[in-house]
Amino acid sequence: MRKYIFVTGGVVSSLGKGLTSAAIGALLEARGLKIGLQKLDPYINVDPGTMSPYQHGEVYVTHDGAETDLDLGHYERFTNAQLTRASNYTTGQIYHSVITKERRGDYLGRTVQVVPHITDEIKAGIASAEDDVDVLIAEIGGTVGDIEGLPFLEAIRQFALDKGRDHVMFIHLTLIPFLRVSGEMKTKPTQHSVGRLREIGIQPDLILCRTEKSMQMELKDKISLFCNVQKECVVEEKDVAHSIYEVPLELHQQGLDALVCQRLGLDTREPDVSDWQELVERIKAPKGTVEIGFVGKYITLHDAYKSVYEALSHGGFDNNVKVSFRKIDPEELTRENTAARLEGVDGVLVPGGFGERGFEGKMEAIRHARESKLPFLGICLGLQAAVAEFARNVCGIADANSTEFTEDCTPVIDLMEAQKKIKELGGTMRLGAFPCRLFEGSRARELYGVGAVEERHRHRWEVNNEYRGALAEKGMLFSGLNTDLDLVEIIELQDHPYFIATQFHPEFRSKPTRAHPLFRGLIAAAYARKKA
Repeated sequence: MRKYIFVTGGVVSSLGKGLTSAAIGALLEARGLKIGLQKLDPYINVDPGTMSPYQHGEVYVTHDGAETDLDLGHYERFTNAQLTRASNYTTGQIYHSVITKERRGDYLGRTVQVVPHITDEIKAGIASAEDDVDVLIAEIGGTVGDIEGLPFLEAIRQFALDKGRDHVMFIHLTLIPFLRVSGEMKTKPTQHSVGRLREIGIQPDLILCRTEKSMQMELKDKISLFCNVQKECVVEEKDVAHSIYEVPLELHQQGLDALVCQRLGLDTREPDVSDWQELVERIKAPKGTVEIGFVGKYITLHDAYKSVYEALSHGGFDNNVKVSFRKIDPEELTRENTAARLEGVDGVLVPGGFGERGFEGKMEAIRHARESKLPFLGICLGLQAAVAEFARNVCGIADANSTEFTEDCTPVIDLMEAQKKIKELGGTMRLGAFPCRLFEGSRARELYGVGAVEERHRHRWEVNNEYRGALAEKGMLFSGLNTDLDLVEIIELQDHPYFIATQFHPEFRSKPTRAHPLFRGLIAAAYARKKA
């Protein structure tokens, strides 16, 4: 029978429940188990697709086109789990489903209530995850005590009752703050957090303690006593020194995976964590460094481009170099200052985004990269900016632009035909994985090593096919196409050391142990330039 692990968080938000859940998944995979992961988010939005990146960080897109929480990026980077739209449920989705059923008459005139109707819908969402996994790890978003999270906590309490406690484990991630004034670590916030859980009817089986400093045994004894857990089930999760990819090894050294298997009665092989050990050794001892100029409009919030930063780091791991970022606000770039602002960087990346703000500055960064032979990778809007820049400065189309920003232009970027009749914003873009044919002799084909790939998309605007001929005549190669829809997927310049842009989001398919080819190629080109 499938086992379930529910991960809750207490004391404060942003403790890293998603990262911890992913690390637990990685350790169980290392023991030969097939795992699934799921995020239950208490916010009322149906999904984060219409939310500002400043509100909730990046929107992570699954293979089947769901717009989801960024924690799903951690899940896919750390594990081999195949995530789908059933991997992320929100309060908005749950209530939308229940209200739809009520309007349809499914409840046969009964009064619709939080218990049992909302909680039953949440439990059905948990059960809808993959059937063929040994263990499902479900992270409950938010912090214990938040009013909006109560239905989810009640639902998982009921779920454990339904499935039997032998098949369900509760892990509570909490903070042990260090008070510098007194030089003490305090357990009281954890006691209160666990107390709130126990009031609801959930007794944690294991408490994970986020700390700055190592915990003394007396602290673990105190938490064990006041929170009613076994001493060995109070586990330290100390801040790592070098990289988040140390977390699985740190938790393994604490014996977390063995405790989980013992609690759930899982008979597994000894874990093989050699891949993680080799990765961490490479991270700790790089042979060099590169600096990438990161030109994005949301750079003040790191999580807004979380997957892109991670994919760049993965490219560094594969090349055995440390990647640093020079974050540049495109609104500050002009033709006069761009060269100075990018002075000394080894490569440039322009990520995706929406809206006109900063678009001219992105084109200036791309122009500089093109003219100075600086390695460049553009993603989604980054491709569109590269096409508009090339059309203006190489093809001589002075008013080349995107109709996303103005109708008074030469529309080298235009709204996709299928998007022109759409009125609602949520979940209506070109979303999820689509095929891309790579053309023989192109750098993209060389990097991928295959003739066709599938990559994930999130956009409405696309290269206007009416101008492909003019762009190609001046040297732009359309090296990747969706031949079914005749849409441009990849562009490149062959007279440049590394100039590639994609309409899709390659960052969503990059892993620390298997960097995406385009990021690996960018970092290799950047490092070669630095050594030259």
